[in-house]
This record gives sequence, C-alpha cells and structure tokens, in this order.
Amino acid sequence: MLNCDKCGGGCSHFSRVLKGDDGALKRALYKSMGHSDADLRKPVIAVVNSYTNATAGHVNLNDVSERVITGIEEAGGVAMTFGTIAPCDGIAEGHIGMRYILAAREIITASIEIMTRAHQFDGLVLLGSCDKIVPGMLMAAARLDLPAILVNGGPMYPAEYNGKHWDGNIVTEAIGWKQRGEISDDEFRRIEDLAEPGPGSCTMYGTANTMSCLAETLGMSLPQTATIPAIDPERFEVGYRAGQRIVGLVRDGVTARKILTKEAIYNAMCALLATGGSTNAILHLQAIHHEAGLGQLSLHEFDVLSRKIPLLAAIYPASEYDMIDFHQAGGIAALERELQPVLNEQALTVAGTKEAVLAKVAQTLRPEIIHSLSQPIKPEAGVAILNGNISPLGAVIKPAAVPDHMTRFSGPAVVFDSEQHAIDQIQSGNVAKGSVLVLRYEGPKGGPGMPEMYKPMKFLEGMALSNDCALITDGRFSGSNRGLFVGHISPEAADGGVIALIEDGDMIEIDIPRRVLALNVEDAQLEVRREQWQPLEKSAPAGFLQLYRERASCAAQGAVLT
Repeated sequence: MLNCDKCGGGCSHFSRVLKGDDGALKRALYKSMGHSDADLRKPVIAVVNSYTNATAGHVNLNDVSERVITGIEEAGGVAMTFGTIAPCDGIAEGHIGMRYILAAREIITASIEIMTRAHQFDGLVLLGSCDKIVPGMLMAAARLDLPAILVNGGPMYPAEYNGKHWDGNIVTEAIGWKQRGEISDDEFRRIEDLAEPGPGSCTMYGTANTMSCLAETLGMSLPQTATIPAIDPERFEVGYRAGQRIVGLVRDGVTARKILTKEAIYNAMCALLATGGSTNAILHLQAIHHEAGLGQLSLHEFDVLSRKIPLLAAIYPASEYDMIDFHQAGGIAALERELQPVLNEQALTVAGTKEAVLAKVAQTLRPEIIHSLSQPIKPEAGVAILNGNISPLGAVIKPAAVPDHMTRFSGPAVVFDSEQHAIDQIQSGNVAKGSVLVLRYEGPKGGPGMPEMYKPMKFLEGMALSNDCALITDGRFSGSNRGLFVGHISPEAADGGVIALIEDGDMIEIDIPRRVLALNVEDAQLEVRREQWQPLEKSAPAGFLQLYRERASCAAQGAVLT
C-alpha cells in the first residue's frame, strides 16, 4: 500500500483522493450513501458484478456478489458495487448481434477501467462467467494493475436426452434432424425445453469455461474453484473467500501485473493446449498479454509449444465428458498437477506460488478424463496453428475435436462471402461431401467484429456433413466446434489476404500434422486475381462497431484495438 501523511503509514489509492479540504465533497457524496468516516479509511474494494437475467451464465451472480461483499466486510474492507455488460454468445448467434460479441470485450475492459480510475478503488473482485466477459475483466485487471480476483459463476449442469448428456448445442443439431425427417415438431420442442436445464455457463468446454479455467491457471482466481457448478452451494463459499482474500492482497500490495507475468501466460498456454480448449482463448491470452505490458504474444509461440504439450484432457464436445465430469475429476487444478513438470512453478497466484498451490491438489481419481504426461490422449496439443499461403500470419484449429480420419484433408473450395449464404446452401442440401467451405469477409474488419461461424458449423453437423467437409474462415468458431474447422485466418479477406482470392473449385489442402493450410493455385494466377480483386465492405450500424472496424488489429495479434 502507498504511504501518505494522512495515516502515518500505508494507505490506499482511494483514501488519497479523500484527503483534506479538497476531499470534502467526495467524502460528502459517499456519506450520502451511508458510508462513514471509518468506512472511508478502510480498503475500498470494487465488486464488478456482471449480473443480468438475460444471460444464463450470469443470472446467479447477485447471489455470489452478496457473499463476496460479506467476505470483504468481515476482512476489514468496504465493498462498492458496479456493473458491466454481459452479452450472451448463444443469444447473439446468427444475426447482427454476433458482430458485437468480440468487440464487447473492449467495452467491458474500458468500462471497468473508467469506473475504477474515476473512483480510485483499491482493489477489484470481478464477477463473470461467459465468453468475452471473463477475458475483458482480466484485460481490465492487467491494464489497471490493481489487486484483483476473478470469481466465475460456474458451469451449467448438462441436459439429458436419449440416455446421453448434451449442452444447448443439441438444439441447433436438432434443426438438421428435423429437416431430415428424423424427429417430429413435437420432439423438436421437447428438445428445446430440456436443452438448457438451469443457470451457468454452457456445460461444454467452450470459451466461457476455457477462460474461467485459464483464469485459475493464470493465478487470478482462487485455486480449485473454476469448475464448481453454478448451483453448487460451494460456489457461494468461493465468493466469500474471494472477498476475504482481496483485502489481504490490497494490504500486501499484490497487484495484477505481479501475477499476470510471462510465466503465468506460459502456464495458461500449456493448460489451453493440454485440454484442447476454445480457439478463442488464443485471442484472449494475446489480449491479456498486451494489456499486461508484455508486448505481442505471437502465434508462433503457441505453435512451438503445441508440438511439446500433449493432450491430457478432452472435454465435450471433444469427448463425451462434460464440464461436470471434468469438475468431478478434479478440474483444471488436477490437470495442472499432471502438467506440473512443464509448468513454471514460481509464478505467483492470488493464493501463493503455483508450486504451493499445486502441493494442496489431489491427484485425479478419474484418469480416463485427466490423463498423465506419460499416457496422454494424443502426443501433441489439442489446439494448433496452421500456416501456408492462405494464412501466412497463421490460422487456428482445434485438433482435439477433429476426427482422426480428417487430420489430412483436401478438397475443392466452395466460397461464401457471408455466413448467411453458407447457412442457406448447407440447409438446402447444396454442399457436397468432400468440399472445403470458405467463409470470408468475417474477420475483425470484414465482419465487422469477427463473428463466430457457429451456425454453419452446427448445420454441417445436423446435416451429417461434418465428418466429410472442412470449413475455413477469417472469422471465429465457438468452443463447441467438433470437426475440421479452421479459423482466425490472417491476413483476413478485408485486408486483401489470399483467402479473398480463392475461387470455387480451387483445391485446398489441410494437413494438421505438418501444420499446413494451402491453396493449390500458382502464384502467378493469384497475382492476376489480385489485380482484378475489389474489396467487399459490409454495412454496419453507426456506432461502436464502426469504431471497432477502424481500430481492430488482425486476428493474429489478438484483434485488440490499436
């Protein structure tokens, strides 16, 4: 804590702005809300609560927040709450809303920055669960460099259908089943009604749960807490303990950048690769790395590490094991224990060094879910980087979810300049087996907003094509991808990348073992096409999306604002 003449020793950022006559109006404003002089001398902790009853992963956060506040107060601090946005990827899918989802990450970060700098809080407890909210909050912590802890709301329990566990993606797949006459309208409605059985982040190992797990690996969440289900009473105990711990972090001066170091990012990269997490996590780790003042985290670093880190856990949709199974197996902490020999054990967390944290973690009792380094599921990582003439700056794939027979694949291109065009053609039965679908002008600038290509991906599954077709895009995928799907192609089409020059029928090669994504067209022919190329600019509503398009970096750099 800082020294000042007000208290004769350590005092807070917050109390500095309340000193003397200049602080009188500020003190008066706080007193109008019931805060006493004694309160204003305590560590003041902002509880950043992204509660909304519009997003399933956040609907329980008010209850968690109450326990956080109790913990703060009992530890000798004062809690002050404010909110931020929490848009749901699932609800935004397939319409203009999805263009805003990645861009929302920057708004979340900035809103926390603005409120925190305006009020000069001493520390932050960040409450969030879903895809862009967790990374946005971690980015804010890195930018502000204050003591901070992230508490996620926990995963949802799975749905059960015909003796099998599912998450909400069953609905999109069921659309294909219905169109093929495999289920009735009444059965489709029954699936809809059971698909999302309660609060929490979707029970797959998508971006929400991947980032919540990586927040723990980074050291920004309390150990062994990321996978506790949303409806488990222990979820609220985690809030209480986080409230207590943040006051200790403030008093000890442990700020976010002391935790969010290169060593912590390295550990998170290892955990991501060893679990085959959401490909979106690469964008988010790059952004957190950037906000922590560590410079650019290149895709090359992921590529090198992906050849060294084996796949130790495959979680739905990459296997039949969902997030509740993963939690029962010990969660991300048990995975880290198996991965411990390759981790940086001296990296600091909110609860001590990584070494000290893992000393308290039991070995998994479910070795069929969490494997050891000596007996991995696959010898290489569950997330990989592809390069080639289509993606000279890199592209991202999730080998953990790719069928073995598709790790080497080639086929003729079927080109779409919009997600909706692809959806229409897939649903109409106009996509042949063996094709490589090319969805372009969907990057950070071209989309704009780098939307997820969720519906084309899921409709391929629903139409029984996902085991016989590939899909490549300069857009993104959700963590629910299961099949040969390549995203984040850079440079994107809007920047004149080679993906913009592909024509129907061109042969495309995807070779995961060799890390290749190649267009089999002569360079001279591509130059002729480039001379004739006219960029396509999609319309976007006036407002933030226009600003994001103007300022966003490419996907290979994390799609951050520059």
